Amino acid sequence: MASLIRLSQVLCLSFMLLRFSQSSSDSSPHLCRPEERSALLDFESTTDLMDYSHCSPIIQTWNESKDCCLWEGITCDKVKGHVIGLDLSWNCIEASLTSNSSLFRLEKLQSLNLFVNYFYYPNSSFGFNHWKSLTYLNLSYSGYMYGSLLFDEIFLLPKLVSLDLSGNYGLLPDNIKFQMLVHNLTELRFLILDFVNMSLVVPSSLLNLTSSLEHLSLRGCSLQGNFPNQVFQLPSLQLLDLRANAHLGGYLPESNQSSTLKYLNLASTSFSGELPHSIGNLKLLKELNLYQCQFYGSIPRSLANLTEITQLQFSFNDLRGQIPDAFGKMHKLTYLSLNENNFGGEIPASIFNLTHLTSLSLSSNKLLGRIPSWLFSLPSLSYLDLRSNCLTGPIDHVEIPNLFLQEVYLSNNEISGSIPSSFFDLVNLTRVDLSSNNLTGTLTPDMLSKLVVLEDLDLSHNSLLSLSNNGTAVNYSFLSSLQFLKFSSCNIHKFPSFLRKAESLQLLDISKNKISGQIHKWEIEGMSLNALNLSYNFLTGIDLFGFGSLVIVDLRSNLLQGSLPILSTTWHSMQGLLISGNNLTGEIPPSYCNFTSLGVLVLANNRLGGKIPECLGNLSDLNILDLRMNKFHGRIPNLFVNNYELLTLSLNGNQLEGILPRSLVNCSVLEILDVGNNNLNDTFPHWLGVLPLLKVLILRSNRFHGVISNSVPAFYFPQLRIIDVAQNDFMGLLPGNYFKILKGMRDVDPADKVNSEYIDDNIECLPKGICIAFDMIYKFSVKVVMKGLEMELERILTIFTTIDFSSNRFHGKIPKELGELNSLLLLNLSHNSLSGQIPSSLGKLAELESLDLSSNKLEGRIPEQLTKLTFLSVLNLSHNELVGHIPEGKQFNTFSNDSYVGNSGLCGFPLTKKCKEPRPPSPQFDEEDDSTAVFEWKFALAGYGCGLVLGLSLGYIAFTTGKPWWVVKKVEKYQQKLVGRYNRSHKQRKIQKPNQRS
Repeated sequence: MASLIRLSQVLCLSFMLLRFSQSSSDSSPHLCRPEERSALLDFESTTDLMDYSHCSPIIQTWNESKDCCLWEGITCDKVKGHVIGLDLSWNCIEASLTSNSSLFRLEKLQSLNLFVNYFYYPNSSFGFNHWKSLTYLNLSYSGYMYGSLLFDEIFLLPKLVSLDLSGNYGLLPDNIKFQMLVHNLTELRFLILDFVNMSLVVPSSLLNLTSSLEHLSLRGCSLQGNFPNQVFQLPSLQLLDLRANAHLGGYLPESNQSSTLKYLNLASTSFSGELPHSIGNLKLLKELNLYQCQFYGSIPRSLANLTEITQLQFSFNDLRGQIPDAFGKMHKLTYLSLNENNFGGEIPASIFNLTHLTSLSLSSNKLLGRIPSWLFSLPSLSYLDLRSNCLTGPIDHVEIPNLFLQEVYLSNNEISGSIPSSFFDLVNLTRVDLSSNNLTGTLTPDMLSKLVVLEDLDLSHNSLLSLSNNGTAVNYSFLSSLQFLKFSSCNIHKFPSFLRKAESLQLLDISKNKISGQIHKWEIEGMSLNALNLSYNFLTGIDLFGFGSLVIVDLRSNLLQGSLPILSTTWHSMQGLLISGNNLTGEIPPSYCNFTSLGVLVLANNRLGGKIPECLGNLSDLNILDLRMNKFHGRIPNLFVNNYELLTLSLNGNQLEGILPRSLVNCSVLEILDVGNNNLNDTFPHWLGVLPLLKVLILRSNRFHGVISNSVPAFYFPQLRIIDVAQNDFMGLLPGNYFKILKGMRDVDPADKVNSEYIDDNIECLPKGICIAFDMIYKFSVKVVMKGLEMELERILTIFTTIDFSSNRFHGKIPKELGELNSLLLLNLSHNSLSGQIPSSLGKLAELESLDLSSNKLEGRIPEQLTKLTFLSVLNLSHNELVGHIPEGKQFNTFSNDSYVGNSGLCGFPLTKKCKEPRPPSPQFDEEDDSTAVFEWKFALAGYGCGLVLGLSLGYIAFTTGKPWWVVKKVEKYQQKLVGRYNRSHKQRKIQKPNQRS
């Protein structure tokens, strides 16, 4: 809220001016006292000025030949000539403020404003005791004060009415000194301590605040604990700003709230509970901000009493029910935001009464019904956001188009039908987002011709909506402002060549359409695009030279043939080139090495060959190099000597040979290394363990050999989430100490399953800061093997953790240290020569979803502790030498014979072989665990699926041996149930109900 940001200065300066206007009854000025003029000049001579554009150094205008009472920033007593006011705000002064500073010789000073300067403050004492008459003190953003010494000085200013210490985070008042401050300053009316570190202050200390306090602002102060309700009842309080104190909790009082309060801001705090009926008592309230708190329940009808309110922000809470008609009685309301709640029902017609409303945001709720046409007729509305609701039906005809409306966001609804022609009468629209709906019809240049100031148009993901070149429009001036056009996943069959008239167009996304054939130079000539996305179409060719200054080109998954396109030498700022999934042949042109700004180069899934050019090492800004699934041969060149920006290197599925280049150790931010399915011949790359951010290491299906050492340093692969060394020639014992230190597979909070990001999320912005507005510019995928079936996970969550050491020559026992990786999701040790018993410690892998120990020489019983693995959905223990009872209960009741085949000594369900001896006693479980004899549907269902994290990571399933669609359907259904279950449980943890209050 803009008015709150500067309100402290406005209120305090107003008070200061009022005091000065009453300071004298004499209208004639008195000459400045010589000793005070000397003090000011001495101060000026000891200062330096910082060279910033926002500075206004009035101190430079001070002139000894002129009465100092006439200097800018100086106010004098008109009777005795004493300097009583000094305003040096925005001067950008750099000086020291010690106890012997000449400023302290101004002993009659009543007002001091040093806002936006840089003073060096002492670490001993100040000289504030000289200013016994000081009533107004503003030291906000005026340097860096250490500790809490300043509070000792401010105690000595008993007449202080206004105090502003904002922006001095180095201040660290303890609870005792803060209590003394509020206890001694009995005249205080304005207290502003924004961004002062008050982590040591107990909120109950605020109970000592004087009853005359009008303005209390404690924004971003790191306050913790519960805020005392009594502060709301201070009789003179007009402004209370507590925003950005994430660990400050409390509840709005249910009665006796201050009737004088005009501004209340609790945004980004932990205030919770229901909104009390007494909130309607705040009849003078002008601004109320409860953004991102933990309030829940319905909005009380008493809110209709707030007839003076102009701004209301309730976003990011758990408020529910219908939006009340009470809002319609707030006739002065200009800003209303209710997004990210659980409101249902229809948009109330009473909002039509809000004739002063300029911004309305109701996105991310559960609103139903059609979009009322009168919304587009609200006379003052300029911003309308109804995204991510359940709104249906066509957009109705707009009777009286609002000529002030500039931004309309209706995406992610179920709006159907064609866009009415009257919608395009909203001639001042600059940004329109109607994506992800069910819109139909065809847009033509004629329909868009009235939108002459349109800058951003997004109609993506409307599968029956098309864009045509047809039309009679001769004047294409409506395209002069267009900068961003997104028409992805629609029904376009032909490139919209009329866009060549859009000279300001920077981004064009018409991916995932049905555009076929070749795009000719004449269709695009004159366009000065920065970003072009034509991926997932049926293009056979495109002349890129028709574009002026491309920065990002995405041509993935088309039918392009021939050689890689030659890039224009004028594209010096080229940052992203993605041409994967085509039929391109030949070699990488050496000219690609000249584009030194290139950050993303994705040429995967083509038929490219030859050697990887060593000159690619010149691309020092390269973040992503993806050459998967081609025919490159020879050694991996030494590209990484000077590359410190590489995040992802994927060379999977080529014919590369030799060793891994040791220069990879220079890539200090490398996260993904995938060199699987080549002919590399090397030992295990222990030297990569020093890379602090490496999350994915895939060496699968090469000729790596030797022993993986069990002796490793403490800080080794600290963030590794995925390691796949399957189908190589490794031998020896499994490295227990190595597994033990994989911190990235331990102690991941299960609640992060819902909030987790994807591994490739951090590469959607290229190195030069141009963020991609496409759906997803790059997706890292990985193949995993479960029950002998290979599945490709199209996007991988950062919490997806897997170890695959299968199909090597490992022998000996399975290390018990594996049981310490309590966040591991997939473990595959199959097709080795492992012996001994299955360690019971694997029962501690609480998050495990897939376990494959098949085709080894394991013996003994299956540990009963494995029944604790309630997320286990895939189990393969086949072809070993296991004996005895198969455990029963929970997930084990869902596994089929295939999980145990080839173990002649096993008996019990699901095998037909019955056990002769009695079943051993079940292990002890925690109280929260159900009995192993209970067969719950949720565990049975999990047995069909792929687990929560695996399901969330699964973009599509591609089995190498056929497609068992019955499994696919169950996976999809199970995934939806799990996501819903975890969303509900996470929401319950976040929103505390009244009986859970601490």
